[in-house]
Amino acid sequence: MRSLLTKARRWVASAAAAVFFILWCVAEAGRMGPVMGIVPMYWPGTVPLVIMTTVIAVAIRWPVLSLSLTGVLLLGQLLHVVPPMHSNHWAIYIGSFISLGLIAWTATRRIRIIAFTVNAVFAAVMAFMMLSWRYGNGVGWFPQLYSGDRFTLSAFGPQLFALFLLIAAGCFAVGLVLALAEERGSLFQARELAQSKLKDREVDLIVEQERTRISRDLHDVLAHSLAVIAAQADGARYSVKNQPEPVLKALEAIAGSARSALVDAQRVIEGVEDEGMTAPQPQVKDIANLIAGMRSSLDIRDSVSGEPVDLSSGQQVAVYRIVQECLTNALKHGGRGTAVRLHFDWSGPGLTLHAASDLPQRTRQEEPDSTRHGRGIPGMRERAHMAGGWLTAGPDGETFRVTVFVPYGTLEGRNPGAGDQAKEPAGLATTVGGFSVKAIGNA
Repeated sequence: MRSLLTKARRWVASAAAAVFFILWCVAEAGRMGPVMGIVPMYWPGTVPLVIMTTVIAVAIRWPVLSLSLTGVLLLGQLLHVVPPMHSNHWAIYIGSFISLGLIAWTATRRIRIIAFTVNAVFAAVMAFMMLSWRYGNGVGWFPQLYSGDRFTLSAFGPQLFALFLLIAAGCFAVGLVLALAEERGSLFQARELAQSKLKDREVDLIVEQERTRISRDLHDVLAHSLAVIAAQADGARYSVKNQPEPVLKALEAIAGSARSALVDAQRVIEGVEDEGMTAPQPQVKDIANLIAGMRSSLDIRDSVSGEPVDLSSGQQVAVYRIVQECLTNALKHGGRGTAVRLHFDWSGPGLTLHAASDLPQRTRQEEPDSTRHGRGIPGMRERAHMAGGWLTAGPDGETFRVTVFVPYGTLEGRNPGAGDQAKEPAGLATTVGGFSVKAIGNA
């Protein structure tokens, strides 16, 4: 219903004006004189009919203009510029009330009040001109008292004025009904939309609650398991004396990794609030410590070219996690001592990270299509995408390569030509602040 009324706003005024004009032409065809074309030139009601047709046509789009045209017609008749109404076409005045109904349907509350008030004044002027001997002289169907306007107006004025007001009120009421029907349809649609959104929010809340429950359970499991691993590793280090140095380093790395993973799990699961993580998030500068912690298990060679640029906090977290995933995958698939090359390139419009690690012999002999990827690569690709960049990963001969690009926008403030040569790993922790990264590692 609302959709139909909304569409009707565009054409109903023009259609009503056309019907009004055509019906009058048909009704008065025998009285319009020799010219029976589009504009009946010799008929006294020609000018009022044309003006009232225009009044109806512009009522919805320009209500003030519609009221003004009616006022111009009545003023012209009062000044004897336009012929007064005769007994056969006085009802052309009703066009003003039709426009009032259209205004009541589509206009604002203020315009509605003004339009009704103005039409009440118009009704009084119309009644006066129809009864006065200077204009309509009773329009042929009111008895002439031959006693001047005073007695004619006092005897028949209230009746005619009431008739015009009744017609105006009826048209105004029809317009208000249409407006209320359209508003009701809009409210129903808004209610349905609100209910749909509420249902979606309820579903999202249920899903979020379930995720929170699963996260808590997962945290309990991880916390217990990682704590046991760290405790067992430390216990093995101190319980047996004279252990080989490699064994001690391996146990120390196991304990440290377990504690770090436990802290990360607590940060991710328990530290989420409306505005993000409350616990400090890893940054690009923390990659140096990450590499240092993995050197006991991997043969890592890293380098930096270009001048580092600051990245956003979200981009820094993404880069850190991608490097962490690359090193973890290299250790997982290649084992201890796997060679890994990392290069951070800051010379482009963004940070490019190249990471490459040697593939194990068994993986090299498999068909390329048979290589199975877990959740590591999709997760890295999603992190790169959320940081505004992209990631590619896959075998390349005897190595597995990951290439990541994270844009950092403008290069303003950078020294031209600075940092074009590869730097040593020692500067990674202090100089890396925002970058384009290419990373390669097993997944």
